[in-house]
Amino acid sequence: MIDETENYRRARFAELNAQADIRAELEKRYGKVWSTEELRADYEVIGFGAPYVVVRRKATGQTGSMEFQHSPRLYFNWQEDK
Repeated sequence: MIDETENYRRARFAELNAQADIRAELEKRYGKVWSTEELRADYEVIGFGAPYVVVRRKATGQTGSMEFQHSPRLYFNWQEDK
């Protein structure tokens, strides 16, 4: 099966990890940022395709996606699924 998003995802993954931003910089750019522990407390992970993760918000059941960087592992750029 061919993944038509693979080239885009690889490029975005390289871009995000080349920056390896600190949390404060990510918060300025994207708003709320979660560590792995914080993500587990607020969301259920239902899918994964680096640098994206599909999640379900525990409080509301709303699904959406986020981006993440590898090191430090931080999740950000919550986008609600419409």
